[in-house]
Amino acid sequence: MRELDRRILEDRRKQPTPALSGFTVRGRRRGFRRKEEEKRGGYIDRYGSGLLFLIVLIVGFNVLDAWLTMTILENGGWETNPVVSSVIQLYGDRFWIWKFVIVSVPLILLCLHSKFRLAVPAIWAISALYMIAVLFQILVTICC
Repeated sequence: MRELDRRILEDRRKQPTPALSGFTVRGRRRGFRRKEEEKRGGYIDRYGSGLLFLIVLIVGFNVLDAWLTMTILENGGWETNPVVSSVIQLYGDRFWIWKFVIVSVPLILLCLHSKFRLAVPAIWAISALYMIAVLFQILVTICC
């Protein structure tokens, strides 16, 4: 009994799990064990296929949006977003690289924070907005 008293164990749960760690590649945590952890949010090691689908969908919409924007501009249209318009003036046809990075980096951050309360609704909102924008561009391309 005396040996147990001398042993000091560090509680590994005192520090939160980091967003990126060695467990990101080889970890097994897909969710939380306790309801209080789920309410508070945190980081996991593995993400679900539904989240992957949404991320790929948004990246696909982003690429399609850039391609449709270039098509509309080639046919005499104009860019209504002043930020994207200035980037197009700076980079020309290579603006899609800037657009891809500007969308992809926040998507990675949203994916890492997907177990926090507002991340998944934000991902759904972004995908819905992109779908509306792409549908509008398709209509403009077909009609004009």
